[in-house]
Amino acid sequence: MAIETELKLRIAPEQLAKLKRHPLLKTHQLTRPVTRRLYNIYFDTPKLELNQSGMALRLRRSGKQWLQTMKGGGSVQGGLHQRNEWEMPVSGPALDFSLPQVEEWKDMLPKHLRKKLQPVFVTDFSRNSRIMEWQGAQIELCMDQGEVSTEKTSTPICELELELISGQPQQLFELALAILDIVPFELESISKAEQGFRLMAGYAEQPLKAMPVHLDKHDELGKALQTMIWSVLQQVQGNVRGVMGSRNTEYLHQLRVALRRLRVLLRMVESVCADEELAAFRKEVAALCITLGRIREWDVFIAQTVQPLCARMPQDVGLQALLAASEQQRAASYSMLRNDVQVRDMQRLLLRFAHWMYGPYWQQHEWSGLYTRDFSAAYLTELARQFEQAGEHLESFETAKLHAMRIQAKKLRYCAEFFASLYGKHKSEQYLAALSAVQEELGKINDDAVANRLLDQLVAVPALSGCPDAIALGRGWIARDLSQQLGLLQEAIQKFSRQGNYWKK
Repeated sequence: MAIETELKLRIAPEQLAKLKRHPLLKTHQLTRPVTRRLYNIYFDTPKLELNQSGMALRLRRSGKQWLQTMKGGGSVQGGLHQRNEWEMPVSGPALDFSLPQVEEWKDMLPKHLRKKLQPVFVTDFSRNSRIMEWQGAQIELCMDQGEVSTEKTSTPICELELELISGQPQQLFELALAILDIVPFELESISKAEQGFRLMAGYAEQPLKAMPVHLDKHDELGKALQTMIWSVLQQVQGNVRGVMGSRNTEYLHQLRVALRRLRVLLRMVESVCADEELAAFRKEVAALCITLGRIREWDVFIAQTVQPLCARMPQDVGLQALLAASEQQRAASYSMLRNDVQVRDMQRLLLRFAHWMYGPYWQQHEWSGLYTRDFSAAYLTELARQFEQAGEHLESFETAKLHAMRIQAKKLRYCAEFFASLYGKHKSEQYLAALSAVQEELGKINDDAVANRLLDQLVAVPALSGCPDAIALGRGWIARDLSQQLGLLQEAIQKFSRQGNYWKK
């Protein structure tokens, strides 16, 4: 068995052709590039039991040789795929379970499953590969172009793979960063095999929400924090493509959620072990949150204020002008976000994070002897105290106090979610539900304040100069909503105040 470590990158065909001609490759290559056609037949049971258990079985034809390969286990973090791999030559295009090496598969692929195996899809692509030397590491750089196909449909493949032959995973990310200076690409979190299974299922990409983080109470703190950060980076990566290319505004919302969760985690990490690179990351993520927040404000304003008003009074010319002006402002904001520089900067940030996560920061002595359960209880207790303090004397509902309370609610909620698995779902779910309700009401009140600010902006738009009634209708709608939200917030706070801290013994 070997452990395969590779970084997968999705790239446009024209960018792959540009990279192939760039002198960087020739400067660092140890072997001349070789082009081969690789034809792969993937097998599974009718119920796709191998795929469901995280395994992939294929026959590959390369020239005149056939190889039988099983892959499984491992992980995908920041586009880096690390998997166990068993590979052996076979005599032809048929699975052969009589080989001695197959004995290692007996637990993963028992005999009763072998009898049910059948071809499920094919990948057929051209691979241009060369061995490169990069800062002491040896890396195989592969350029793959072709398609994955089932009986009914197919989809193109255009990928760049960087496979580690010798060296450290960090060096894969360093090479990828150098390539990103030449051509744009996206980190790819799924394998060609997974692309085939998704094609079979008719899978359609959707915005990626936060996934539960599973921690062990005996974990050292450094390991637990890495687990949490990888989970959040997965959510960031899962929404970046949609933000850049989809009209679904939920992608932006979920990306902002992921970045806010990341900010909370980085602050938590910094409380244990301050670091210049970490401080720089925090600053970059905070700036990105502000940029995305300004765009998201238009999404919310249109969906919660302007569109409901237009639906109620569809013949009102002024409201239609208000909607058109708002959509123009939103389109301009998205256009600035989706330019080539921003797209590339987002991928660069993800690569730099992954590089840092595999680096020496996590081996520093500050992490030794710290355990997750002890840290979480103390950290959550302090956050709960700060949240309670922020919520004192709210009778006047001052904007500044509500804003401070909303920030503290986010910090407490995200951290309480991160550590919930240490204490059991039953203990945490009522607490989190009550806290989420408070955060939601605070968010809606903030949305109303932002909506009034955006109306102030729109007053100066020439196309709305003759539509004062539409602006007035908007302000009236916001005022009506705000009066309802303040009452709902009081109820939510009272309900939350009856919750005990679930992490207390």
